[in-house]
Amino acid sequence: MSLIVFPAIDLKAGQVVRLSEGDMDRATVYGEDPAAQARLFADQGAGFLHVVDLDGAFAGESRNGEAVRAILEAFDGHVQLGGGIRTRESVERWFDLGVSRVVIGTAALEDPQFVRDMARAFPGGIVVAVDARDGFVATKGWADVSDVEVVDLARRFEDAGVAALLFTDVGRDGLLKGCNVPATVDLARAVDVPVIASGGVAGIADIHMLALHARDGIEGVITGRALYDGRLDLGAALSVAAAA
Repeated sequence: MSLIVFPAIDLKAGQVVRLSEGDMDRATVYGEDPAAQARLFADQGAGFLHVVDLDGAFAGESRNGEAVRAILEAFDGHVQLGGGIRTRESVERWFDLGVSRVVIGTAALEDPQFVRDMARAFPGGIVVAVDARDGFVATKGWADVSDVEVVDLARRFEDAGVAALLFTDVGRDGLLKGCNVPATVDLARAVDVPVIASGGVAGIADIHMLALHARDGIEGVITGRALYDGRLDLGAALSVAAAA
């Protein structure tokens, strides 16, 4: 199957930004109009978007709802949304507004039954974020690091009916160091759930490497800074992914 390329739109105070290693104090602003950015990605051929409410991830509830709604109106493809989604009401609200998938991170560690309940209620709609620092799960916008190993958390949801696991190496995110392909592949091989790679994509070589492992269970890849900085051409990435 083809690898899915998810261009990323990270939202902070209504702006399109990228963070370095998840640090809110190290944010680079790339635009003031998230909807326009979504349209640009659509014009370049994207059928999927990965949107993160960064303020929401820290606050535990939506903080960029207006910007997300504008993106949903502007983009005809599938929108995957994360950031502070920790209640059934918020999950239902986003699905009602047109989000295709909801990403749950902190709540997956603190309240796994909530994830299971949502996966049953919304089949194919729940993605569990497995964010890692040095192999351990990071939560609350990556501000806290737990004592739970990544594979252990991932295995808790193998039978829950989640659509995918979103694996991010926090230490590489936004730094253009290259995606941690070995760790991503190891996770994909260790669990019976599709894995989405994230964090550190530096260029087309990362897309090639991940595409080679699509059959190992890697469903897609999220890329942000490499696109915004012009290091990765979205059209070329989509072509490589389609040939996976």
